[in-house]
Amino acid sequence: MAAGPEPGGALDRLIQLLGRLPGLGPRSARRVALHLLSRRESLMAPLSAALAETLDKVRPCPVCGNLDTVAPCAICRDPARDPTMLCVVEDVGDLWAIERSAAFRGRYHVLGGHLSAIDGVGPADLRIDGLIARLDGTVREVVLALNATVDGQTTSHYIAALLADRDIAVTRLAHGVPVGGELDYLDDGTLAAALRARRPSEG
Repeated sequence: MAAGPEPGGALDRLIQLLGRLPGLGPRSARRVALHLLSRRESLMAPLSAALAETLDKVRPCPVCGNLDTVAPCAICRDPARDPTMLCVVEDVGDLWAIERSAAFRGRYHVLGGHLSAIDGVGPADLRIDGLIARLDGTVREVVLALNATVDGQTTSHYIAALLADRDIAVTRLAHGVPVGGELDYLDDGTLAAALRARRPSEG
């Protein structure tokens, strides 16, 4: 059976770019492109405008690494947040996941990834120096909310060792986070339980 005509030009470029998104392969990218084109005014135009505005206005927070249109971000500027508690996460998606749980009212620090010997990611590639710089005497507890993967736990151990000589409680998420699990895929109740049951880190 003969194949249909291949899209070209701008449409082909759109499909290629969509195909780079997580969870979208070539077939899914084609379906999304056709869906957008069939709803030009109600979906594609607003989406295009939102992407342009996001590209122009959203930046990483210079303090914690969160994404926002203001600097410092809304979380860092919030006077209701507890400045003595600092939650360390791998990426912004993990920060958002914890925020959805509504179980943490301190502040955050986004590392920008995790240590990985295989991928060549060392301490200098993460925002660990920025984390240490924030420990100016105000912070009393650092919550290591890193993914329960081998690399995530390696990173937790590394940070805990760096903080071992400081007068700071270092805790980790406990019950509810399965080994090999990633925070962004956990439900809000599981995350809330893990935050409430955090325990001292072994360093």
